Amino acid sequence: MGLVINQIDPKKTALLVVDMQNDFMASGAPLETAMGQEFLPRLKEVLNFSRDKGISVIYTAHVHREDGSDMGLYGEIYPPVAERACLIDETPGTEIYPEVAPLENEPVIKKHRYSAFFGTDLDIILRNKGIETVAIVGLTTEDCCFAAARDAMYRGYKVAFLSDVTGTYDYADIGFGVVPAAEVHRVCLTVLGGSTAHVMTAEEYMQKVKETEKAEQA
Repeated sequence: MGLVINQIDPKKTALLVVDMQNDFMASGAPLETAMGQEFLPRLKEVLNFSRDKGISVIYTAHVHREDGSDMGLYGEIYPPVAERACLIDETPGTEIYPEVAPLENEPVIKKHRYSAFFGTDLDIILRNKGIETVAIVGLTTEDCCFAAARDAMYRGYKVAFLSDVTGTYDYADIGFGVVPAAEVHRVCLTVLGGSTAHVMTAEEYMQKVKETEKAEQA
């Protein structure tokens, strides 16, 4: 059961860097997600590798207008969003964390929902580039990364979900007990691996790219 990706062709692959924004990454930020800082060194390595291999790098940023006109139910779900304390477009909090900032030619897809495909031109960009495989990294495992993986698969893209370059936060008890971030992450990886994507480590991702290049050169 589950998708198996044997080859990752750099020319037909995009690295989707999901919501690595200051509002999630900066110390003391309203939506601070500790696992983001934990995998930051690996993300830097994956970014440098992908760029070196000619893989398309595309970023996403979750933003809302200051007047809340595109907020939907997020204001009811997340108090900091309702209070306009985070994710307000054109504010420093929505900018990509400086240590992993996009290069000048790397697009940032602004989105208003979990999925990077919902109400955006991401699919158009991927198809124009001839992309067949989407590798997903970033925050958070169960929300924006999960939604992007599912929507990519629905559209016929093969999805490589990098298990050690994605992460989340602890979930409070809503009647089922507190769920630590590591457990949320583990369960989501299991679900994705069985239903949606090829879940792999950063090292496995890079190795598959190298092996594909070697096979093409042979």
